[in-house]
Amino acid sequence: MSSIHVAIIMDGNGRWAEKQGRSRYEGHEAGVAAVRRTIKAARELGIQRLTLFAFSAQNWRRTEAEIMHLMALVAEYARRESSALANSGVCVEVIGNLEQLPWGVRYALDSLCQATQRNADLHVTLALSYGGREELVAAARRLAQAAVHDNLDPMRIDETLFQLALWSGELPPVDLLIRTSGEQRLSNFMLWHVAYAELIFLDRAWPDFDANDLQAALEVFAKRQRRFGVVPS
Repeated sequence: MSSIHVAIIMDGNGRWAEKQGRSRYEGHEAGVAAVRRTIKAARELGIQRLTLFAFSAQNWRRTEAEIMHLMALVAEYARRESSALANSGVCVEVIGNLEQLPWGVRYALDSLCQATQRNADLHVTLALSYGGREELVAAARRLAQAAVHDNLDPMRIDETLFQLALWSGELPPVDLLIRTSGEQRLSNFMLWHVAYAELIFLDRAWPDFDANDLQAALEVFAKRQRRFGVVPS
């Protein structure tokens, strides 16, 4: 079980806040607490790869005030959690169109990644300013430029070479994808890597997600039969 790659679409902060009679900002802050709990639970359960969908390419369409609050939360999380994550064996990486992030956020994330880069107990990938279609287009552009300027033979482009051109190119395929808040869709998340992922949709909003939910999802995953297109003999 420890070698699987778990990815989570962390959904429902705003709806959780509304039900609680709180502001959307408080919902996002509660979501950060859930991130902290989930990383701790993943370590305790022996998971080695965890990818969290933190901010989508489409989230830039939200109000300026909400975006500023979310960016501030990301930067604050990166600064506050750096030492704790570094000391607990967690390696943090970030994928997405990172040039769109404010400079202060990029600096805080770079510092976090550098502080944790030598760790190997749990690899946590934060998807920020990320979209699956945008990632595929960026990879196609990168390979096209290589074909024009670096004499890359288009006939050499196979699945391995294409994956390496992705923002998330070095990540292994997602084995288990969890989405909270009751929605049952991928929302443009890691379209390449979830090709054969097992999907679990939970009615719980992300701020309520805890270690028990993660363990329960792993137990359901363990009972699934993964055939990858092959009919068992």
